[in-house]
Amino acid sequence: MNATPLDGDALYEAFGEHDSSLDGRVFVGVSSTGVYCRPTCRARRPARKNCSFFPSAAAAEEAGFRPCLKCRPEHAPGLPSGVNERARRGAILMDEMNLEDGCIATAAAELGISAEELDSAFVSAFGVPADRFLATRRLLLARSLLLDTYLPIDRIFEAAGFASFSEALERLTTGYRMRPGSAGRGRDLVLYLGYRPPYRWDWIISFLADRAIPGVEVASSEGYGRTVRLRRAGEEHRGWVSVANDARRNRLAVGFSPSLLPVLPRVLARIRGVFDLDCDPAAVTSALARMNDDRPGSFVPGARLPGCFDPFETAVRTILGQQITVKAARTLASRLVASYGEEVDGCDGLDRAFPAPEVIAALGGEIEDRLGSLGVTGARSRSIRALATGLVDGGINLSRSATPEAEMARLLKLPGFGPWTVHCLAMRVFGWTDAFPHTDYGVRKALGGLSDREILALGEEWRPWRSYAVINLWNAAAAP
Repeated sequence: MNATPLDGDALYEAFGEHDSSLDGRVFVGVSSTGVYCRPTCRARRPARKNCSFFPSAAAAEEAGFRPCLKCRPEHAPGLPSGVNERARRGAILMDEMNLEDGCIATAAAELGISAEELDSAFVSAFGVPADRFLATRRLLLARSLLLDTYLPIDRIFEAAGFASFSEALERLTTGYRMRPGSAGRGRDLVLYLGYRPPYRWDWIISFLADRAIPGVEVASSEGYGRTVRLRRAGEEHRGWVSVANDARRNRLAVGFSPSLLPVLPRVLARIRGVFDLDCDPAAVTSALARMNDDRPGSFVPGARLPGCFDPFETAVRTILGQQITVKAARTLASRLVASYGEEVDGCDGLDRAFPAPEVIAALGGEIEDRLGSLGVTGARSRSIRALATGLVDGGINLSRSATPEAEMARLLKLPGFGPWTVHCLAMRVFGWTDAFPHTDYGVRKALGGLSDREILALGEEWRPWRSYAVINLWNAAAAP
């Protein structure tokens, strides 16, 4: 089963304490009401005899319970990294394929396992096989759209991946008051994604703000916004997305343009990655709090691992940042976007999309001259071309569903890709919790003159959370 043992009596007490560390990992079904809840639910606690515990919303749905309207199980964080990696990566792949029919077989093939093995992983992690997990994923996204937006129901079904209008209609609408109106009235489209507290919003938004590419991204204490360009079935969908922190309810409010409805599951999955919403901060704190024994203040609970929305964009940004300042790399990236990016109908100054790998790969042998005129060195131009070509021909996979160590080995074979570059990409692109760019300037500064050997030895004590140790060291190095 799930890494969290389903000890009913212990979980009943944890639910009474509204234990946020269990949020998204365990759900309780209440026989007296027929609903299932998150452990953080503020409704009156039911009697123990009426409670059943499940490792996922899908398992609770399979047992005949419906989502609580008070705690909204569809807003719960996802399964944290390290808990049945096959199932976690399979779930990411389903989202990347927009919860479409056939995505289970494709996900199994991508992972190099059989459909039966994928089912076994899902039963182990979620208590249900992959097809039931997928059905619940669709159902919860549809319910979220039904309750939080003014979209007409046919568009809700389409966005959630249902094959037909009638599929699961009765289950979806039972017990709900339909919101009137439609998206045509100009209402904002906003959905909510939960996280486990504590959450250092100020740190992650500062990190993103320092690296935001003008026209593509914007970040401040008020929130984050960016342009989006995603393809589905040969059709390109362009628009914008915005993110704000609702700290009181431990969730992010995600606004998006109606043009992104056909790729909504993928958009939400990538926002979860950017803001590391599936992180288990209790596990990270348990492993890294001892950092403060030698260097007080070097670890602060709640730091998140900043991910990325567009893997190629982040990878190019990392290449440009080799041995120069964050500000200088941002300037080069903005020139690249101005010259080769495409227009997007965004908002608030967001009007450009980062150039696609196909655009950069098509520059071929001219890339050194083309990018050289923007201030990019020949060596970095060749690195960017090699990366773009690898993505176009399929030799490189920059996805959160990829196996980090395998892709890092492939990246190291590309010109100009050293350990610092691939470990930084592992942190942000793959969301790997155990990356360790030990030669990084910020890491060295925070660790006060230790040698490479001493830093590597110290890093062994932080496994498998070295990426979070690095984020904390960067924050400590930047502190006054």
